[in-house]
Amino acid sequence: MIEIINYLKARYLSEKAQGMVEYALIVALVVGIAVLAFNGGLKNAVTNAFNHASTAVENAQNVK
Repeated sequence: MIEIINYLKARYLSEKAQGMVEYALIVALVVGIAVLAFNGGLKNAVTNAFNHASTAVENAQNVK
């Protein structure tokens, strides 16, 4: 009986640790992709879009 309990305990704990490692790897992958995307062209595209929207709002306020 003790052997079965020890087996189940070891199996549960190892699977829990495996799941945590998998989540950590997924988070690291997402962060890596985000860093690459925002350091590349996406950063410039977002900046240009906000600047364009800001200019459009300013121009709309000046027209009366």
